[in-house]
Amino acid sequence: MCRYSGHGRLRARLAAALVTLSLLVSGAAGAGPSVRVLALFPDKAMLEIDGQRKVLSAGSTGPAGVRLISADPGKAMVEIEGERQELRLGSSVSASYQPRLRREIRIMKGNGGYFVDGLINGQPVQFLVDTGATSIAMSERHAARLGIQHRVDGTRVGVGTASGNTYGHQITLRAVSIGELRLNDVKAVVIDGDSPRNVLLGMNVLSKFEIDQRENLLILRSTY
Repeated sequence: MCRYSGHGRLRARLAAALVTLSLLVSGAAGAGPSVRVLALFPDKAMLEIDGQRKVLSAGSTGPAGVRLISADPGKAMVEIEGERQELRLGSSVSASYQPRLRREIRIMKGNGGYFVDGLINGQPVQFLVDTGATSIAMSERHAARLGIQHRVDGTRVGVGTASGNTYGHQITLRAVSIGELRLNDVKAVVIDGDSPRNVLLGMNVLSKFEIDQRENLLILRSTY
């Protein structure tokens, strides 16, 4: 049974929200080590790491944090700055560290709830953040506006709500976008009637973020 919460701690009926998308760069950019395979043996390899020769056993770590995962007479699997590379005799790789972007969506609370703008199938939607909702949930009115033919394309399901049990249709949304996060083939439920009042952003999307609530500020963080 799908569930959505009408009185979750992060929802409200009426609210105004300000959303700010910021990019925070973690770490500094710099050149990674250069690694070349000089010789291969069962479970061992001779590597040249930044000009320094080193014989490593499988599981051991050499200069610049280069780790030999496995080796045989044909190839070696090495880990360089968290990335695994398969190298053969005489082959080399030069890794460059790419800083990861920590994306944040900041939502100011208004009248007890958090609203965030997004897209469903390319059409603008204002979501109400609801950690009590299993998935994205909307009313038949919302579905009609978005051109979703839930009775044709959906599957009839029971739905548990704050007001009790009812019915709806489980559907698959082609695409959902929140900030710079885009998800394809996202499950949602269209609930019979005019409830919920707002399109609920449920945990099947919120689980892609770290959720940080600070008084009247909700921060959704994602690194990808």
